[in-house]
Amino acid sequence: MNANLTEDQMLVLVIKYVKEGKKIALQEILEELHPYDFAQLYRGLPEKHHHKFLMFLTPEQIAGLIQELESDIQIEILHKLGIERSSNVMNHMDNDDLADLLSELSVDKIQEFLEGMKREESETVRDLMSYPPDTAGGLMTNQFIWIKDDYTVRQAVDKLKSFASFSENIYYLYVINDEKKLVGVVSYRDLLIASIEDKISDLMFNRVVSVQVDMDQEDVAQLIERYNFISIPVVDEAQRLLGIITVDDAIDVVIQEANEDIQKISAAGKDIDFFTPAITASVRRLPWLILLLFIGLVSGSIISSFEATIESVVALIFFMPMIAGMTGNTGTQSLAVVIRGLVTTDVSRKTILQLVFRELRVGIIIGITCGLLICAIAYFWRGDLILGFVVGVSLLITLIVGTLAGTVIPLTLYRLGIDPAVASGPLITTLNDVFSLLIYFGIATAFLTHLL
Repeated sequence: MNANLTEDQMLVLVIKYVKEGKKIALQEILEELHPYDFAQLYRGLPEKHHHKFLMFLTPEQIAGLIQELESDIQIEILHKLGIERSSNVMNHMDNDDLADLLSELSVDKIQEFLEGMKREESETVRDLMSYPPDTAGGLMTNQFIWIKDDYTVRQAVDKLKSFASFSENIYYLYVINDEKKLVGVVSYRDLLIASIEDKISDLMFNRVVSVQVDMDQEDVAQLIERYNFISIPVVDEAQRLLGIITVDDAIDVVIQEANEDIQKISAAGKDIDFFTPAITASVRRLPWLILLLFIGLVSGSIISSFEATIESVVALIFFMPMIAGMTGNTGTQSLAVVIRGLVTTDVSRKTILQLVFRELRVGIIIGITCGLLICAIAYFWRGDLILGFVVGVSLLITLIVGTLAGTVIPLTLYRLGIDPAVASGPLITTLNDVFSLLIYFGIATAFLTHLL
């Protein structure tokens, strides 16, 4: 029945059954849905039906629902459920996701929820919460299957069957020795084609790619992408196996980091999405915009200082927005190239120099092309070759400067250990406005007698 229902039809039915208290009928609709679909239904429900809808769900269903929602809605649901039921739901959540959720709460609330959970689950969550959230330790889960290096294939398969429902994935089995050190890895495929009496030590791959527990989550995601892993093991300094990070968590990191970079590049502020209230979004954007406002005043003072030049050749004003706009645009383009490259490429001194010289050549090529084009336009419009020369040369130089600014500024910040995304598009655009106006009116002033 679910396959024949559109999302809107399903939502109407859910509202109807919630109103009428038809729990069994509601479960018939929900039983085959993915947690993502639960989340979409919850978002679509009127606020007044949220609590009753949650009461009709099983703890497992609520756990899946919560893991697909934003943190503020997750916390809202926990408050709706109360401590006792919330703790029961938490027993069914992935421990790494639960650790992230609880980190948003006060210490007292965390203690209340953990005390209501199963002891083993709560201790695991406490351990995960002890690691910084943006590291491999904060990202990993303990829900994986390990086997001993002296196991036979039969023993490994028996353990796999026993713990299959517990593990987040069963494609890899990580092999440890008596000291719990990671010594190898065996795939599910290896077990299928092996003889049941074969030794794991003879089947396993000894060279295991792993990550340290304190590695930055972005570096972990890059490593998983580089090797096309489904999961990657996390170890401590003594190479003891602590947990694994799965590819779905790595994808979440990539999306999160990309969103943060986009927000920084656009100077929109952090944590602003479709559902952020207007007041909150405004407060988060204002600091950047106020800073850029004062930098923009410098542009006004530059124009004022060249007032005599502008009064003498009024036609210069016509090309001013184009000069400033083109310089800002090319700077923003270079910034985007640099930010993307820093995320996907191993950066060395040689790579940086190659990029700077490449962008310099790009700036020259773009500058010459656009400069000649605008020179011709200025000449045919005004019949003044000197005016065309001034505008064309100004555009050539400013495009080179803009391209280099969009490249060098984020690279310099990167080398200083500062997030290069803070060199946001509006910031580079505003700085390039200042550069372009200085260059444009400086050249115009130098040729003022010829323009007159």
